[in-house]
Amino acid sequence: MPGILNISLDFELHWGRFDKVVLDHAGKQYFENTRTMFPDMVELFVKYDVHVTWAIVGMLYHKNAAAWKQHQPKNYPSYTQKKYSSYEWVRQYGLTEPSDIYHFAPELIELIETVPQFEMATHTYSHFYCKEEGQTVEQFKEDLLLAKAVAAARGHQLRSLVFPRNQFNAAYLDVCAALGIETVRTNPDVWYWDANRKESPGKKIFRTGDAYSNLLGTKSTAMDAIEQTHTPLLLPTSRLYRAWTDKSSVLNTLKMRRLLQEMKDAAIRNRYYHLWWHPHNFGFHPKQCLQELETILKTYQQLHRQYGFSSYTMIETKEAVQSINR
Repeated sequence: MPGILNISLDFELHWGRFDKVVLDHAGKQYFENTRTMFPDMVELFVKYDVHVTWAIVGMLYHKNAAAWKQHQPKNYPSYTQKKYSSYEWVRQYGLTEPSDIYHFAPELIELIETVPQFEMATHTYSHFYCKEEGQTVEQFKEDLLLAKAVAAARGHQLRSLVFPRNQFNAAYLDVCAALGIETVRTNPDVWYWDANRKESPGKKIFRTGDAYSNLLGTKSTAMDAIEQTHTPLLLPTSRLYRAWTDKSSVLNTLKMRRLLQEMKDAAIRNRYYHLWWHPHNFGFHPKQCLQELETILKTYQQLHRQYGFSSYTMIETKEAVQSINR
């Protein structure tokens, strides 16, 4: 079987950054840039016939604060640190009326739902943190039910999930399966991406270094190494695309060289390669990031022609991998 390229995008806007990004002038501009370049990103995927899984925070489906208020859980996430609760953030800072472009994006969801090769997936309803102290699996279940409800109202069936902040929690997989989730994105099988290990400067240093240097090995997965006994199917990531930076042209070059070489290696060796990022990562330098994205997609197209390297969504990958053993 030829190699597979997955691209999954964590679409969250400020719901995924409210504890880190203040909505001052610079913060607002960051997300406004994201919204402006969004159609261009979609157009590139269509141009190069690339299949994409969009893991969407359910709150983005709403048109305004009034609609958001109508979709609240009975039991709010009981994080020990309240700063992680989107509901607590709204209580403190409020939402802009009549619409709030930093927290609601139904028109962008409408843009991507019309593309046949895109998969509509979930990033939970409230950007729910499954490894933070205080929250419970029952609260996660209620959150996921809300995500499914707002998606179903637009005719979307959610079959894939990406845990926010990559806080993969195996204890929550039974809930995912019971609610119709068939694939879940997981972290690379290396210690510095292990969600069970406490975050440390060492983990951050190794994650950063791995983006630019091959010393830690190529990050792709053999097809037969994808564990098929789990429900949902667990699909490991390979590489986070790191946005273009104006701080170092050398780092930009090294990053792209590593990523493109990994893609080529996966194509030649018929392996699975999973690339991911957030659309808002393009917010500081949208033009340059879009140029790098086009380079990535052009490379995919060349590898597809030369080696049969195939672009699949997460749910398409499940079907393809399972067909191997039929």
